[in-house]
Amino acid sequence: MREAIRAAAPSATEVISYGIPAFRLNGRVLVWYAAWKNHTSLYPMTAAVKRANAVELEGYETSKGTVRFPLDKPLPSAFVRRIVKARITELPQTKGKAK
Repeated sequence: MREAIRAAAPSATEVISYGIPAFRLNGRVLVWYAAWKNHTSLYPMTAAVKRANAVELEGYETSKGTVRFPLDKPLPSAFVRRIVKARITELPQTKGKAK
């Protein structure tokens, strides 16, 4: 997961936020990711990103702001990169503190 995020956002910096790994870009958290017992998670899944990727999200467990990738299947790295790139377009392009 980390490698896919890094490939999509090479200028993002790695941080820990809310106790889990995250990538920060332009002064804001771009995405968080975490490994759990049965899946890895990628946050946030905004409504716009979910709508734009609705077909590809079928078959993955999602919640309001999360997509879960099961550990018993290969991580869809290209899909993760597309999600991260979509998140990049949602962030303000100027540096500033997150609200």
